[in-house]
Amino acid sequence: MVIYEATSSNFKKYGRIVKNIDFAPVIDALNQIKIPDDGVAYEPSVASLEEASAKVDVKRLFGGELEVETGYCAGHNDLLNAVEYHRSSEVNVCATDCILLLGSLQDVTDDFKYDTSKIEAFHIRKGTAVELYATTLHYAPCGIEDGFMVGVILPMGTNFDLEEDHVDCLADSDSEDKLLTAKNKWLIAHPDAPGEAGHFPGLIGANIKVDVTKKQMEEI
Repeated sequence: MVIYEATSSNFKKYGRIVKNIDFAPVIDALNQIKIPDDGVAYEPSVASLEEASAKVDVKRLFGGELEVETGYCAGHNDLLNAVEYHRSSEVNVCATDCILLLGSLQDVTDDFKYDTSKIEAFHIRKGTAVELYATTLHYAPCGIEDGFMVGVILPMGTNFDLEEDHVDCLADSDSEDKLLTAKNKWLIAHPDAPGEAGHFPGLIGANIKVDVTKKQMEEI
């Protein structure tokens, strides 16, 4: 698989590099959070990150004065495992280098299947923030040797638990509802990803694995 830079023209259909916000305070706050030794941790809202986002007026500059949340995704990952999408854009603030595996919602079939051969990989450099559009399929970043730490900015409430009485009615649905796994989060899992058991297994093809070193990235 070719790994493109976020500056590549291939990235334009998935998102953009955010240049109108100085995310230095957010990155400083991310650097105070320990990367898990194993696996992946995700928190949709963290007080220190919310405070840092307020300093750079993310609510206005990204949310257009709508309420937003700032959390993080961090850890060690080298597999696609699933794709998710939201009804809104998402900003990823990268405190470390990482690889994002991205696809297009337009390529999901009417029965909610997606061919992983359509996935493209992008190197996001440390200190870069990117906006992923609502039509962009994505999931946990992949790290480069030492794990990853990425801030995640979304509309307030995204990825929070669904209402209890709503969860049961989704299981037998034949509509897009069966993909809804959290608030504003629709997810399609790979059948070979144990951590995604119980979610709709609509990914067809390889569970893509990213195995790249810092030296290899420097040579690209």
